[in-house]
Amino acid sequence: MSMIPLQHTAENPWHEQIDSLPVAVLYKHSPTCGLSSIAMEEVKVLCQDRSDVPVFLVDVLMQRSLSDEIESRLRIRHESPQAIIFKHGAPVWHGSHRQVTLRRLSAELNT
Repeated sequence: MSMIPLQHTAENPWHEQIDSLPVAVLYKHSPTCGLSSIAMEEVKVLCQDRSDVPVFLVDVLMQRSLSDEIESRLRIRHESPQAIIFKHGAPVWHGSHRQVTLRRLSAELNT
């Protein structure tokens, strides 16, 4: 499965797209950051390895207000690259920078 661009509208709030899923990953990406580019490659492999897990993508430059809304709602400080794992709509793990690796995401998804 490929990454799903996360959308947010009044009729379709971002969190409702995630709340209904047993597990999901939200990945915040900055296209101008070298570390984000490295993390993006790790997340792409995760998408291939775990096609059963939807991975939602937020481009923090193009979707700044959405990124801010996520930070506010979850009370998880924004960083990029950043990954947040949800189980039944609740965030159960988040990591940023060098924590966003295939190994770490796979381990956290298996707990």
